[in-house]
Amino acid sequence: MHVRCTQCVLRRQPAFIQKSDEEVALIDSLKSEHMTVEAGVEFIHPEQADSELYTLFSGWAFRYKELSDGRRQILSFSLPGDLLGLQGTMFGKSVYGAIALTDIQLCVIPRRRLARLFERVPEVAYEVTWLGARSEAIVDENLLNVGRRGAAERIVALICSLYKRAEPLGLVVDGSFELPLTQQHIADALGLSLVHTNKTLARLRADGLFSISGGRLVVRNLRGLSRFAQHFEEEFVPRPII
Repeated sequence: MHVRCTQCVLRRQPAFIQKSDEEVALIDSLKSEHMTVEAGVEFIHPEQADSELYTLFSGWAFRYKELSDGRRQILSFSLPGDLLGLQGTMFGKSVYGAIALTDIQLCVIPRRRLARLFERVPEVAYEVTWLGARSEAIVDENLLNVGRRGAAERIVALICSLYKRAEPLGLVVDGSFELPLTQQHIADALGLSLVHTNKTLARLRADGLFSISGGRLVVRNLRGLSRFAQHFEEEFVPRPII
């Protein structure tokens, strides 16, 4: 299947900077395919030397690193519009793995075409750099979670972050959105044991800060959650999409 950038409904969401027809046409010329990946499939492998550059078109994915004994650290969760594979493109091989959390669709930019983008359109090349910096900022926030916040604060900060990222994508309806994370995903992202994650989630739900039912998370008081976890972000501004 192939979705032309000129017909892309994702880039019309409030989350993204609107581009000129010329910029959209150029990005469309760089993309090679529009691929579907089933939930649970790894589409970037650690140390992979031929991984491409991807824009997540739909669904959820996550990036991870793993120790030799199987212990896994989820580095970040990816939502539509996020760029994946930039490090592998720049470094010659991937420094992490990426797995589809749900069924996903990916826009593929062959790594060999990235240099052409940098040469021909510095403005769009800057946006690629910006997206790389944003990805780093998300990992930095997760490091603060793991290093300094308590278990309850970690979980609430993660929920706040995902909510604030999902809302401008049109994924939040009446204060709720689909949350495809299992307790194991949360534990692996936040450096918690599965037992501790389960108990902490139960306590937070009992306190009425949020509820999870049927795979949907309902946030009743986002400001209260943000204050609880000391999770404050700058005012929302649209971001680039490649």
